[in-house]
Amino acid sequence: MDRNLRNALAVLVTASALCAAAPVATAAEQARPVAGVQAQVRNPKTVKADAYNQARSILANAGSQTAAKSHPIHGKNDVPVSYGTSLLASARDEFRAADKNLPAGQKKSDMSIPHYNAIHNAAKVMGIDRW
Repeated sequence: MDRNLRNALAVLVTASALCAAAPVATAAEQARPVAGVQAQVRNPKTVKADAYNQARSILANAGSQTAAKSHPIHGKNDVPVSYGTSLLASARDEFRAADKNLPAGQKKSDMSIPHYNAIHNAAKVMGIDRW
């Protein structure tokens, strides 16, 4: 066999093997945690009533009028996750509107750092990652 032909075939076989292995390597790389990137986890279907009430208190204490006006859950063990996501989204929008004139150095995600921390603490209490 001609030396050039043999080398060309070797290159083709190697390239084919690498192309076949590339999707596996890519999937493995995507599965590895990356510093500074939060994993996308689905929200639970329900939230415990006690967790919702605690999150509501956190947000009300941080100054959310929406959370302060909402009624505590009682007489139920849990509530749909939409109750929690709605509470978080309303407080987020309220905090962003209230903090819009703050200097950029005092804000995180378009709200003051204490408001940002309150929202994330409330979400953590309810086990909600996306709202």
